[in-house]
Amino acid sequence: MSNVPHVRDGLSKAPSGIEGLDDITGGGLPRGRSTLLCGGTGTGKTLMAMEFLVHGAVLYGEPGVFITFEESEQDLRDNIASFGFDLDGLIGQHQLMIDCVLLEPIAVSGTYDLDGLFVRLEQAIKQVDAKRVVLDSVDMLFSTLPNRLLVREELRRLLRWLKLRGLTVIITAESDNGNLTRDSVEEYVSDCVIALENRVTRQASVRLLRIVKYRGSAHGGNEYPFLIGEKGISVLPVTSLSLDLVVSQERVSTGIPRLDTMLDGKGYYRGSSIMVSGPAGSGKSSVAAKFAQATCNRGERCLYFLLEESRDQVVRNMRSIGIDLQPFVDCGLLRFMMTRPTLYGLEAHLARFHQAINEFKPSAVVFDPITILHVIEDRQANQSMLMRLVNYLRLQQITAHFVTLTAQGAILSPSEVGISSLIDSWIQLRDVESNGERNRVLLILKSRGMPHSRQLREFVMSSHGIDLVDIYTGSAGVLTGSARILQEMQEASDVRAIRNEIERRTIELASKRQLKDTRIAAIEAEFAASQAVEERLVELNKQRELYEVRASQKMFQSRQSDLDVAPDAPGNNKDKKDNEALP
Repeated sequence: MSNVPHVRDGLSKAPSGIEGLDDITGGGLPRGRSTLLCGGTGTGKTLMAMEFLVHGAVLYGEPGVFITFEESEQDLRDNIASFGFDLDGLIGQHQLMIDCVLLEPIAVSGTYDLDGLFVRLEQAIKQVDAKRVVLDSVDMLFSTLPNRLLVREELRRLLRWLKLRGLTVIITAESDNGNLTRDSVEEYVSDCVIALENRVTRQASVRLLRIVKYRGSAHGGNEYPFLIGEKGISVLPVTSLSLDLVVSQERVSTGIPRLDTMLDGKGYYRGSSIMVSGPAGSGKSSVAAKFAQATCNRGERCLYFLLEESRDQVVRNMRSIGIDLQPFVDCGLLRFMMTRPTLYGLEAHLARFHQAINEFKPSAVVFDPITILHVIEDRQANQSMLMRLVNYLRLQQITAHFVTLTAQGAILSPSEVGISSLIDSWIQLRDVESNGERNRVLLILKSRGMPHSRQLREFVMSSHGIDLVDIYTGSAGVLTGSARILQEMQEASDVRAIRNEIERRTIELASKRQLKDTRIAAIEAEFAASQAVEERLVELNKQRELYEVRASQKMFQSRQSDLDVAPDAPGNNKDKKDNEALP
């Protein structure tokens, strides 16, 4: 990597390469100045100082010198090698030098100074062209000197000598009787002071780091948990997280179709925090397992933190309700992390959560159950830890699923009230007892940023999986289980009775319609017959009238023809003459 100096706040800094430490120090330790690592036995001072040298040589091209006044060189190599650091390789490449200075008893009556140490240091620095130096433990140099003024002056002269050569220095010292160091001198002459502590609370230990001072630079002032793991030290700057977060509009399925429907038909927001609460046996873990299965079905990674059960227990139990998690474990999409709550303190748990998430890089995490951590410390400490955990997960855009336990019959518990304001979606499972049996119901108490159902649904688990069914309410209250089944059967019977009645009435109506049609047809036939007779009578009457007219005409014509007698007839001639005589 580049060895260009890191400059922040106007001060050049030497990055430590220790995970998280550079974040809370604003870029690293003060370059060309001294830093004091102080703490009790077993707090990790020597390891942190050695990591500073190793990372400096490997990552930033800055060789280092490690001067120890307590351990032998071989013991130091063996101890540090267990963390995977190749000290022999760095020493062979002239990137690191370890020198063990055995201190002889000091005659108090004589003159005491560090000139011999200066000569030894200068030779070691020139040999590897060192840019970083560690003195471990510097208080051993002055352990037998009663004159504190002399101690302070010699230490100041040593640090000034190193500073003039532009070396970045770490000195380590033991804390004693509540003081940062035994002589209460080193913290005053050092430019940066980092206090390490191994605190035990309720039989659980946690390592904490605090920056007591940092001349010329802004820095985090809180206590930060840190871990000593297989790869060395990792510091978690979780208390310095801000609220300036980027939120996602993407939605992810809960794994339960009808629950998705209740959540605006789309499920949770990606990167949101979800809490499923309820009494023992209400199905909280089943909802969490279904969410983990849905995450893996999308081809995304899920990290499952178990604080009560083992992985094999969960896999076996979930298989009984149709949720098979083993294939996802085998293909690497699902990882279980199992930890007893009393094994570490809250801060150590938080640090391990942080470390596991950074290593696995999941899209979703499940904590089952998170409320078990209340056995470690008080409610306020738990709220603080959970707040930092939720904020960290939001910053990483990781969807978090928390399982919390409530007392039987309780609607809200103090532990839930303490973290409910941090949660984006809160799903509650309740027990309903009726007709001599216990059934489960589900309710969405809140889901920020989306319309959601406020109705109760019966929560049913079977060998086919999880389902939500409508509940029945009436004068007797909420009906679930066998009461709901009886109600469904009664309604089905009522529906069949109504259907039969409709069919009977339909047949009766069809019969009446047929009778009506028959009667209408008979009336129409009778009417048609009467109409035909009437029309026949009318026709006959017309024919009679026509016949009479024709008969009259014929009679008239007959009479007229009688008047037209031939002239030879005696009578006719006479009449003709009479007619001609008329005017």
